[in-house]
Amino acid sequence: MQKKRILFLGETFRADAITWMNGLKEFGDFEIVTWELQNHSEGISRIKRLFELFKIFFNFKKIAKSFNADMVIAERVTSYGFLAAISGIKAIAIAQQGSSDLWPENSPLYFFKKKLQNYAFKKANIIHAWGNIMAVHMQKHKADMSKVMIMPKGINVDLFAFQNNSSTTKINAIVTRSLKSEYKQDAILKAFSILKKKNISFELIIVGDGLLLEKLKKLAIQLNIEKDVVFAGRINNIDLPKLLQESNFYISMPTTEGVSASLFEAMACGCFPVVSNIEGNQNWIKHNENGVLVESENAEKLAYEIEKAFLNQNLIQKAILENREFVVQNVNYAINMKIIAKTYENLINKIK
Repeated sequence: MQKKRILFLGETFRADAITWMNGLKEFGDFEIVTWELQNHSEGISRIKRLFELFKIFFNFKKIAKSFNADMVIAERVTSYGFLAAISGIKAIAIAQQGSSDLWPENSPLYFFKKKLQNYAFKKANIIHAWGNIMAVHMQKHKADMSKVMIMPKGINVDLFAFQNNSSTTKINAIVTRSLKSEYKQDAILKAFSILKKKNISFELIIVGDGLLLEKLKKLAIQLNIEKDVVFAGRINNIDLPKLLQESNFYISMPTTEGVSASLFEAMACGCFPVVSNIEGNQNWIKHNENGVLVESENAEKLAYEIEKAFLNQNLIQKAILENREFVVQNVNYAINMKIIAKTYENLINKIK
């Protein structure tokens, strides 16, 4: 039997996109073909990206037809999701990227992006909410909730294996988010400089690349912690588990969040999570139970909470064991992607 062909619209270098596509190939009978905008979301202005989207608008149906796809799937409702909606392909699944793709809310483009979002919601057969926080936004914007599938893609719990690396002598912390302003790595560096002044031993590994790399390196020097901080750059996802397993703290301070695969990966590997106190993280982390929640730009409070948790090994041991069990039961890629693949197969067969 010939494989069903799926056209993926999105940035193919992103770990989330790779997980999505690989899961469909592993657990479904699919061939995946891809298309993406030339101006990626990192490193360019949103105006430039929207201008390219506008130019593509008039001939995208022809582009999509050339792939001869049975289904189209897309990440980011207001860009690729909208293109999926106008592609002419009948079977459509779109996924919201954050708690809302209408971000920032004070953007002059907000009204325009809302129109794109609402059209994509209307045309899609399946709307992916990788967590409840996304579904709340969809309901608020009058999406047909019968189309909404609330389920994270999951992570490979065999690859991201558990290792109890808690230490009473040293903080081995890891950050695995893109080096962009909304992830507040500057506040994280300032927090660790406070810990150094208190003679608390640590190593901080910052994984990822982005526009702020050189600026953050200079800040580490200014804070006199450059010998304690490793900027690892962008690494292959296959190499990430080892770094997580060698760490005992996972730090993430975004100002906005949907469903973070990075958080799940860290929880699976045995890192104690210290994350920003925002709705996207509150869904998974309960303060002083299975992790710590901190205001994203408060370096002093972040330093205080890291030190307090480090001195409470009972909290850490309880949390890391509970977090591993939660991920295995609820965020297992082998289970969730099998369900998603079967849902796609049923949709294609129904529409054909």
